[in-house]
Amino acid sequence: MNEKENTTRIYQNNYFAPFVDAVVDTSNARGCYVLIHTVYSPDDFIKVKQAFLQKRIDGGIIVGTQKDINIVREMVGLDSPLVLIDYDISEIMSEHLDRNHLAIVNSKDYEGTTEVIEYLISLGHEEIGIICGQMNTYSGRERYTAYEDTLKKHGLPINEKFILKGDFLKETAYEEVTKLLASGEPLPTAFFSSNDDMAISAMEAFSEHGIIVPEDISIAGFDDIQLASRIQPKLTSVRLPIYEMSKAAVEKVIGLCDSQQPTFSTISFPARLVERDSCQPPKK
Repeated sequence: MNEKENTTRIYQNNYFAPFVDAVVDTSNARGCYVLIHTVYSPDDFIKVKQAFLQKRIDGGIIVGTQKDINIVREMVGLDSPLVLIDYDISEIMSEHLDRNHLAIVNSKDYEGTTEVIEYLISLGHEEIGIICGQMNTYSGRERYTAYEDTLKKHGLPINEKFILKGDFLKETAYEEVTKLLASGEPLPTAFFSSNDDMAISAMEAFSEHGIIVPEDISIAGFDDIQLASRIQPKLTSVRLPIYEMSKAAVEKVIGLCDSQQPTFSTISFPARLVERDSCQPPKK
């Protein structure tokens, strides 16, 4: 894949693009220059590492889906200020990486997911499926765990057939939902999708099979991307304060650059349910 394709892919992603915009806006306002690297493999990290070693970068913000503790350990080991967005704090603590110039910015994905599952249950849904994100990410794991815990708390079934592996990708989610529909298996009355992109793909697949949202099946997403409030029906979703998270990441990395002593800090932002039109009580 050539460089041009790599750089445009990040802007086609409804999750990453707002982070990039917000980081650039906030950094420019503070008089800082932003260098954007898209990392699709460990080899891509070599370029980033070289930029740090050559002092072409003062500090870095890593937003990502493919998380590898070895790469993070190596990056942190360069003694350059680093902010991680969407990372498991416990993993950092267990690796003793909290002794470095490091900050973590997260959202309260577990609480946000719990809220949306509780909402679906309050509408009367007892069979709720999930379209999972990537399970090697902190957010992917948190959203799945909250889904499972909330169903268990209410004594509701967790049906393996309704646990679809979407990997946060539109195409994968579409294929998984289409496969379920083609199987002829009875459907759950509601789905929770670990991001909005996958929820919208699922809605397309339902529509193609004559299944109407929310009359025949309810669906809720996560992230509250701009498109969520523009499609029909408008998508119920959990809102992430992406701009505030990005701004905090920039402030943190600038603060770390100015600090003489290694400091470690974390900040976690609330994720809140936005009720729209894609969920209703199940058919009797």
